[in-house]
Amino acid sequence: MIILIDAGHGQNTEQNGKFSPLLDDTINIGSEFTNKGRFREWKYNRVIASQIVNILKEMKYDARLVTPEDADVSLSERIRRINTICNKEGASNVLLISVHANAVGDGSQWMKAYGWEAYTTRGKTKSDILADCLYKRADANVKGRKIREDWTDGDRDKEADFYIIKRAYCPAVLTENFFYDNKDDLKYMTSEEGIQGVVRLHVEGIIDYIEGQKK
Repeated sequence: MIILIDAGHGQNTEQNGKFSPLLDDTINIGSEFTNKGRFREWKYNRVIASQIVNILKEMKYDARLVTPEDADVSLSERIRRINTICNKEGASNVLLISVHANAVGDGSQWMKAYGWEAYTTRGKTKSDILADCLYKRADANVKGRKIREDWTDGDRDKEADFYIIKRAYCPAVLTENFFYDNKDDLKYMTSEEGIQGVVRLHVEGIIDYIEGQKK
């Protein structure tokens, strides 16, 4: 199984609202996540995605970054990279997770929405199985944090026609790893505990899915 990890967005999104409100003395987070006094989503996504890939590689899985560069990579180019591998190896032998962090505002003020969630496309596919594995591992690894669910179609994940998961040939899930325009979520997701929890839920969920496909 080839594991593709996509780090959402890139440097150019610093101008497009993918950042927190200005940080103050009550929020002390690592410089690897910030620029000009604000949390930057693209930086966080790359830290998380890289750690997921590195751990899986250490465990001898074939894990690859879709977007190793910091620069923005268009959605069409991301899909070209993903589906090239799917066409070569067989879509059933590939999985994709696109790593993101969430927000409901435009970065001008702190908001109240919070929690972790994952998205698949509409309908029942293997992506739902992968998402369920991630949800179960979220329960175990980010205990005490809100897990956002939508049971209207009989499972926990949310559904949306996000470009990258809709057009990928392989099972694909997009994760939203807490809200960076919520102070409490931001403190958690950038803490050592939060980073480890987010990374572990992905690693363990991926392994659960792969093992389940062998049965």
